[in-house]
Amino acid sequence: MVNQEIKIFCDGGSRGNPGPSAAGVVITTTEDEILTEHCEYLGIQTNNFAEYSAVLLALRNIDQKHLIGKITFYLDSQLVVRQLNGEYKVKNANIKGLYEQIVSQISNLNVSFHHVYREDNKLADAQVNKCLDDRL
Repeated sequence: MVNQEIKIFCDGGSRGNPGPSAAGVVITTTEDEILTEHCEYLGIQTNNFAEYSAVLLALRNIDQKHLIGKITFYLDSQLVVRQLNGEYKVKNANIKGLYEQIVSQISNLNVSFHHVYREDNKLADAQVNKCLDDRL
């Protein structure tokens, strides 16, 4: 079986903090061909809650064939990336549950998390804004 490798761009945002929030995900090949896009309205939440929710949204929508390959996540939240990479502890109780869900789901996967600047995460950001615009 061919080893599948994918890139996942995740973003979460809230209009106000807390405020109406959404998560956005774009899953691509390593050549940047879009495989799938997803967004989810989260209600009134914080920006950090939305960022973590985006990672969970991605994990729920990964094609099973990709679970055997390398999965590289890209987020524009440096805090979330550092927490998921184990550099920073998660102290917020609302976030800790999301963090633990992610850690549990990726425990047997080949996953890495990388920070990108906002301008390099435009597709996922567009999913967040589409979701919020459709909802509000």
